[in-house]
Amino acid sequence: MPIIEVTDYTPPLFLRWRHANTIYPFLMRKEANPSYNRSRFTTHDDDFIDLDWIKKGSNHLVILGHGLEGSSRSQYITHTASLLSAGGLDILAMNYRSCSGELNRTATMYHSGFTTDLHSLIKAYEHSYEIISLVGFSLGGNMILKYLGDGVFDISKKIKSAVALSAPCDLSGSSKQIAKWFNKAYELNFLKTLINKAKAKQEQFPNKIDIAQINKINSVYKFDDYFTGPVHGFEGAEDYYTKCSSRQFLHNINVPTLLINATDDPFLSSSCYPYEEAEHNENLYFKAPKFGGHVGFTTFGQSNYWNETEIFNFISRQ
Repeated sequence: MPIIEVTDYTPPLFLRWRHANTIYPFLMRKEANPSYNRSRFTTHDDDFIDLDWIKKGSNHLVILGHGLEGSSRSQYITHTASLLSAGGLDILAMNYRSCSGELNRTATMYHSGFTTDLHSLIKAYEHSYEIISLVGFSLGGNMILKYLGDGVFDISKKIKSAVALSAPCDLSGSSKQIAKWFNKAYELNFLKTLINKAKAKQEQFPNKIDIAQINKINSVYKFDDYFTGPVHGFEGAEDYYTKCSSRQFLHNINVPTLLINATDDPFLSSSCYPYEEAEHNENLYFKAPKFGGHVGFTTFGQSNYWNETEIFNFISRQ
């Protein structure tokens, strides 16, 4: 599918700086408060994930996946959920393992390629719906792209559309990008909660998890190399990134899928823009707007941001 040129998103001048558009929604946007109803889903390994639902009696379910250290309460999830539910769709907002406010039971948690829980949810609830759409932000975007293309699971025929937003589809490149000096504040913010969770995991499993060197970790790459990779069965960061980056699987996606990565995204390397893959896959629609930052796309004068309207329009057409 040819690359789709974006001409309808032009933010004010002060938001044409990648960091401003990334930070503004988190600091300044009015809070959305969707009427979630929470349920707890027991996983195949006797762990759990907490799910936040908005049910409208629709035959169309949208599953929302958040980014690194996010949750169903992340502002981009709550606003998207509010818009989609106002449009009459049922919403299932995931909280990955350890992301709902309660530490999960097993040694493993979540990562950019952890698609097992997503598949389990689809299998558990697909009988109640005629149409399912998947929407993932940042880490969640990479996750759903990998899920749809890697061939590990049989994809339900009820999945009719997917949207990935600000997706680091080359994890190694994105890791190097976020380590750059101008992203240090973001990286330290991620590391604060990641390291705290690693310490809590070690208390749960003192004989399984060694974190003796955890306080020396000063980058996401080193955290993934020391903790995320080994805890989840990878040899280290590069093995994890190599096996879980979604870009290598994009050519296999056969569900209409929209990928939106702003070209000024401070977290994404040039390798996270799969122009060639989109040109050769009729099911992969790729939009690379000039502005937007990372999960930003701030829009004034409208109740919804540009990216949220794009998500709604795309999944409604399929």
